[in-house]
Amino acid sequence: MLRLRPYKSCDAEIIARWIRDRDVFLKWGGELFGAFPIGAETIDEMYRVKNGNCSEPDNFYPWVALDEENRLVGHFIMRYMHGDHRVIRFGWVVVDNSARGKGTGTEMLRAGLKFAFEMLGADRVTIGVFENNDPAHRCYRKVGFADREVVQKDPWNVIEMEIRKTDYRVSG
Repeated sequence: MLRLRPYKSCDAEIIARWIRDRDVFLKWGGELFGAFPIGAETIDEMYRVKNGNCSEPDNFYPWVALDEENRLVGHFIMRYMHGDHRVIRFGWVVVDNSARGKGTGTEMLRAGLKFAFEMLGADRVTIGVFENNDPAHRCYRKVGFADREVVQKDPWNVIEMEIRKTDYRVSG
C-alpha cells in the first residue's frame, strides 16, 4: 500500500533519475522545465518558485508516493486551474522504472483523487496525456478519468481527460 506525502527538495534527485531519456522527459512534460537532460536542481527550483508564488497562495501541490519500505516510487503535482478551487489539474506524473506496470501509478493517482475530492473539495480533476503514451492513458482510464477532447499540440497531440466527483469511487 502506498502513502502520499508532500514533495521535499531531497526528492528531486530521485525523480530526476527516473527521467533518463528524452522520450520520458517529453512525455512527462519536461519541456516546461527547459531542455533535456533535467537535473534535480531544475526540478527543485521550479517547485520552489511555484510554491513560493504569494500572488496565488495555496495553488500548487507536488506529491511523492512511498511504498511499504518507505522508498520513493512515484511523483505528481496538483494545482488549481485558473483560480477555480473546484477544478484541480494533475500533472508531471512519473513512476520509478522498477515500479512501472505494477499498479503503482494507479494507486498513487487514486490516493491523489481522494485528497483532491475529500480534502480540497474539488468537483472535477483533469489530466492530459500525449496520444502516443498508451501506458499512461490506460492507467488514467483505470483510475476513472474519461477522455474529453484531443488538443492539437507539438510534438504530440494531447488527450484531455477528467473525472468528476460524482463519478469518483475510492476503490476501483
